[in-house]
Amino acid sequence: MFVVIANHTLTVVGRDGAYLKPFDREFVLVNVGQTIDILVTANQSQGLYYMATDSYKIIKTFHDANKTTAIVEYRGYNSSLASSPLLPYLPSNTDTAAVYEFSEWLRSLASEEHPIDVPMEIDTRLVITLSLNEEQCNASACSEGYKLSASMNNISFLNPRMDILSAYYESIKNVYTTDFPAFPPYMFNFTADTYSNDLLVPVYGTRALVVKYYSSVELVLQGTTLLSGDYHPTHLHGYHFYAVGQGFGNFDPVNDPLNYNLVDPPKLNTIDVPFGGWAALRFRADNPGVWFLHCHLERHFTWGMTTVLIVTDGPNPETSMLPPPTGVPNCSDRSVHVTRDQKSNGPLEDGLLPAVTINEDGVDASV
Repeated sequence: MFVVIANHTLTVVGRDGAYLKPFDREFVLVNVGQTIDILVTANQSQGLYYMATDSYKIIKTFHDANKTTAIVEYRGYNSSLASSPLLPYLPSNTDTAAVYEFSEWLRSLASEEHPIDVPMEIDTRLVITLSLNEEQCNASACSEGYKLSASMNNISFLNPRMDILSAYYESIKNVYTTDFPAFPPYMFNFTADTYSNDLLVPVYGTRALVVKYYSSVELVLQGTTLLSGDYHPTHLHGYHFYAVGQGFGNFDPVNDPLNYNLVDPPKLNTIDVPFGGWAALRFRADNPGVWFLHCHLERHFTWGMTTVLIVTDGPNPETSMLPPPTGVPNCSDRSVHVTRDQKSNGPLEDGLLPAVTINEDGVDASV
């Protein structure tokens, strides 16, 4: 989303709760799930000034031309005598170049008072594609014979029958598997204008990716142009990470890392994967637990563009997940289910999870 205040300079000083090297812009960009900190100096003549926002879209057909507005009024101004202020300039709602250029300005302070810790030696490399897909369905459920779906590395996430956090730490079976692929299972031109229709249909499952505690992780998120593609503000729970690079086209593992910013990359928790491109991030896996990685566009998230990272416990209690505190109520008599066209008692490897029964002690009685 583009944000602007007419006739005022916006000084960006932070993103996602971390300081940045300050820079001035006529407009700022903030996408779904992100936060941005700006400073504004009220140095104009007393009057009324529009604050306006416009969404960033890839496909013009889906764009609502209405802009969201508010009015900034200087104290002491007699607004009853004023005419309506003029709308400020905003980039085109499909201006991908403006989005990319803005993100290039994001730089950590990287000072003695605000040090950064970018992993330089990587022991866990991951590449995950972000795709829009199709899910076949019968004519009674959808008139076209298919409905929209989404995936990461061709795996469309199915909601588990109970939370994966409890299942992992309590060793409850048949809730998830740990075979989420670390690299794309199918290699093709991810950003081509044409593609085989065979690539449109994902595999369904509740698959997690296990990462060893304190690993130095590099994760490349690669957008695809399946079903025309989109941009993806992608969020990782439980972590801030360093956004070390981005680009258009297919990620080149030999040449693209040569242009990484390892000096002062921004520290974020949600990264924009550009339309028809990729974004690279690095972090140290020092927070044990079960963490969602997902696109923050709600339609993509609900269609299955998500996965789970399980970061294992460290070598001692201080580096391990704490047990639930005493007195936490049991989740007895709760109703849990999977909403993604699940058939009861289906096999886990097909992504179809069996029904679950939770007894009065909060324990899965169906395992």
